[in-house]
Amino acid sequence: MKITRLAVLVAAGSLLTAVSSFAQNAGQGRAIVTVFAKHSEVAPTVSLQDVSAKVNGKDSSVTGWAQFKGADDGLELVVLIDGAANNLGRQFDEIKQFVDGLGPNTKIAVGYMENGRAIMSGPLTSDHKQVLSGLHLPGGPHANPYFSLSALAQNWPSRESPSREPKVRREVIVLSDGLDPNNQRFDPDDPYVQSAIHDSVRAGLVVYPIYWRSRPESAGADTAGESLMNEVAEATGGYNYSSGLENPVSFQPFFTDLVRRFANQYALEFNARLDRKPAVEPMKLKIEGLGLQVTAPQQVFVTTGAAE
Repeated sequence: MKITRLAVLVAAGSLLTAVSSFAQNAGQGRAIVTVFAKHSEVAPTVSLQDVSAKVNGKDSSVTGWAQFKGADDGLELVVLIDGAANNLGRQFDEIKQFVDGLGPNTKIAVGYMENGRAIMSGPLTSDHKQVLSGLHLPGGPHANPYFSLSALAQNWPSRESPSREPKVRREVIVLSDGLDPNNQRFDPDDPYVQSAIHDSVRAGLVVYPIYWRSRPESAGADTAGESLMNEVAEATGGYNYSSGLENPVSFQPFFTDLVRRFANQYALEFNARLDRKPAVEPMKLKIEGLGLQVTAPQQVFVTTGAAE
């Protein structure tokens, strides 16, 4: 009888230890996912049961899946422009039209890359006329876009936190050639690019680069910049816009696609194993359904749920 009772106590202790260990290793995260039908303008119906995810190679529990719409359509958008992009012509007018046409729930700000910073022309605001009053052609030197993107992520011009306010999403349009002046070749492990990705993912940013060359470079350097920006877009769940290695004649097709993406985004919430302190981890997302085009971040920030 004593042996049996001892075995029960040992088993109970082991179970408590396992539960305690699981609780200590339980993390959670959030991501913005874009889903629309490939061949239709009608929004597809996707339920939580259709969604599964792996974080850091391990199955994750999807706990939330909600579309941004109506009162829950809180979009914060920053247009970040290379400080040397003073050769914008018709495209500059298209930026104005794009900003002016965004919905009333969209807060917008314009920033300029300058000496490794993101200099804001004004606060995030839903007053689009105020935003346009601060929009101007840049006139500075060519900047390192990755320094400026990191600075923006670390100093996002809003007090709203996506981890605490699920109705909020943070998105960035980056107007740049993507070239790292310190390393003018394609290096997927470029430390400045990786830092920008890490900071953007941690801040919950979705990044949409638009290729724009502000100075003549070699074909190799142009290819490097475009490829590096694509790396940032894929990591954060954005989309990379370019017209080959030539400056686009018009931004209008890009802006039309962006508006469609903004209208078909979902907030994904999940629980995942957290083996150490809050960290950026790789994620693979799967959504059941035919004829869907899904854009999800390849990396997510997993936290303990406490204020980070």
